[in-house]
Amino acid sequence: MSLQGSGFSGRNSNRANAAFTIGLFTILAALCFQYIGGYIPCELCLGQRVPYYVGLPILALVIGSWKLVPVPLRIAATLVVMAIFLWGAYLGAYHAGVEWGLWPGPTSCTGAGAGVSFGDLNNINATRVVPCDQVQWRFLGISFAGYNALISLLISALLAWSALGQFRRWRA
Repeated sequence: MSLQGSGFSGRNSNRANAAFTIGLFTILAALCFQYIGGYIPCELCLGQRVPYYVGLPILALVIGSWKLVPVPLRIAATLVVMAIFLWGAYLGAYHAGVEWGLWPGPTSCTGAGAGVSFGDLNNINATRVVPCDQVQWRFLGISFAGYNALISLLISALLAWSALGQFRRWRA
């Protein structure tokens, strides 16, 4: 996505653009792992996608209107997206902790539920519950959830760096 014609320039905008690009490739990779690779996401995995679904469109608006909106509003929007991705980092770290057995996960996907009624058994073959506490894939000892936490932290750091740079330039 080339934004040179819209006056999109400078290190601070490049940091926001890098955060957007990393986020976009991350959510696209998650969808590819699901639909092409056959990895079925658990409840916590699906929850970790929400920051991408909410944060990336807001960040796209920030980037697209970089020269059009007042600087304080742009900084505020950048910080809002940063907070959304910090929430995503928390969700990824929480899920990774559930996978490592550091704390219990939600009862709906860790097998620690209250029980099953006989009515639930009628559709047992139609429903597949993916356990949140079992790792489907690891690379270098880190699961999908762990990588999501790290990537979300990277995106948050880039956005914080961008907002700080915008603030300093605005105040100069």
